[in-house]
Amino acid sequence: MTTYFIIQKSQLEGAHRLDAEYYQPEYLEIVKELKNAKKVSDLVSDIRYGLYVEPEYLEKGIDFIRALNLFSFWIDGEILKIDEKRVSPAYKLKVGDSLIVRSGANTGCVGLVYPRFEGATFGSYTIRLRFNKINPFFAAIFLNTKYGFLQTHRLQTGMAQPNLNIPNIKEIKIPIVSLKDQKEIEKLCWEIEKAREQGEFFYSQAENLLLEELGLQDFKVEDELSYIVNLSEAKSAHRADAEYFQPKYDKLLEQIKKKAKVAQLGNIAIVKRGSLIAPKFYEKTGGTPYVRGKDFSSGRLENTSLVYISRDFKPKRETRIKTGDIVFASIGSVGTTALTTEEFNDSFISNNTGKISIRDRENLLPEYLTAVFHSIIGKLQFEKEASQTAQPKISDSQVRNFYIPILPKPIQQKIADLVQKSYQARKKAKELLEKAKRKVEEVIEK
Repeated sequence: MTTYFIIQKSQLEGAHRLDAEYYQPEYLEIVKELKNAKKVSDLVSDIRYGLYVEPEYLEKGIDFIRALNLFSFWIDGEILKIDEKRVSPAYKLKVGDSLIVRSGANTGCVGLVYPRFEGATFGSYTIRLRFNKINPFFAAIFLNTKYGFLQTHRLQTGMAQPNLNIPNIKEIKIPIVSLKDQKEIEKLCWEIEKAREQGEFFYSQAENLLLEELGLQDFKVEDELSYIVNLSEAKSAHRADAEYFQPKYDKLLEQIKKKAKVAQLGNIAIVKRGSLIAPKFYEKTGGTPYVRGKDFSSGRLENTSLVYISRDFKPKRETRIKTGDIVFASIGSVGTTALTTEEFNDSFISNNTGKISIRDRENLLPEYLTAVFHSIIGKLQFEKEASQTAQPKISDSQVRNFYIPILPKPIQQKIADLVQKSYQARKKAKELLEKAKRKVEEVIEK
């Protein structure tokens, strides 16, 4: 069935945009709802693109926020650092700043800067907004509501690669509500951050306990400039790249063997690659979730940019995940893993990801194994086994080669409990975010 709608010539906004998508009824309805609204250009003291610099893996430096750190309202995932000397004061973040992703898979996602990232800087695929004529916390939440998101989506340009630019963002309209309502939203924002911090605290406790039990608290990860490898070792490993034989990997294995029983992953779990499902079956809502690497770039499965597989799709042997499975990125961000929670039970996973299903959950707890993968133990083994081509990738067979320390069940349980507490706090933060968004929408719709 053909869908069409009629737009008056007077509605063409000076003919700056003639593409039909820009005038879809849902966009026009959103604009009508926004009473007493002002453009972003009238509400900010500064709006600018991020820095065009290559992030570096430095131990010390200034935090560098990239687009891939902004899949949720909070800034998340692996934060790289750059030399602070390369950053002028104008590019340093302040509490209350908003960061919008300007290009890529998560275009339009908005994150709020809290104290932990004050003084950090931001990359070229993001745009920083500094509100001064409206409560910045209210503005950030608004941009995450349907009223903000649909405007952002409407203002994107480009078909193959969606893109936002500063002139686009300046046109977004934000309603001016009472100071009381704005302050109430700010209060909720601080509650969100408190819950998120609790989640991080519990997870750091879990990882610290794991490392302490394995004697890895002070383990130094250092590359050696020279070392000798026998030809027989290279033939056995079917690898000729020098990095694969860095002594640090053997040192790690030697250490964990001193403290725990060790098993190869292929003997204690099923490792299976995901399945390719054609984009023609993708839907925004409904159907079965289709998990891709970007859906767990933060180390936790998120539904922010999730797509769903239409009910018209006829499954054959596509890979699905169950609660307690661990998903991992097999191409690109190799080493990124996440635990499958109940929300994602029976989801499909893409061919650029894989799953790890524990054979015996009585003796190996999924939350414990998740902590292992997120720690230096998992990260170094992903680093070792990944094929360093133009785009890093790792096969199922390489993941099966991983060595997993099996600590006594009571210790595993303590670690698992802390991981669960972390997830519960994270869930609370997400619920508070939804509450704040609903509150803003209710104020607009009064």
